[in-house]
Amino acid sequence: MPSIPTISTTPPAINSLDKVANNKSTMDKDGFLKLFVAQLQHQDPTAPMDTADSMQQMSSFSMVEQITNMASQNTKIADSLSTANAVGLIGRTVTYIDADKVSQTGTVERVATGKDGKASLTIAGKSGIDPASITEVA
Repeated sequence: MPSIPTISTTPPAINSLDKVANNKSTMDKDGFLKLFVAQLQHQDPTAPMDTADSMQQMSSFSMVEQITNMASQNTKIADSLSTANAVGLIGRTVTYIDADKVSQTGTVERVATGKDGKASLTIAGKSGIDPASITEVA
């Protein structure tokens, strides 16, 4: 008995949209815009997208972009607050957990900010200590 050939019911436009997906479970603003443009390019010319639907998707895109921008600003603010809090520790004696999971005590001598905006401390001559590892301030 000859085999029956299978026919894909998935249109090529859907397969090209697979490239839009990222490794995360959520879509970023670039992915959203690519999806929207692909949807416009591959719509049926005899039944184009409703203008109201188009405007709703564009407003959703705008909202996603603003939320992304706000999250980025919140991260910068949190880093600034962390640095400000770390500066307040200069001259104070602190206890912290080092990389070997051993409790250490010393005086905070310096605060440095890395390229990523995160603060790191120099305590009793040891640099690169994360302020989050501090367990006690005296």
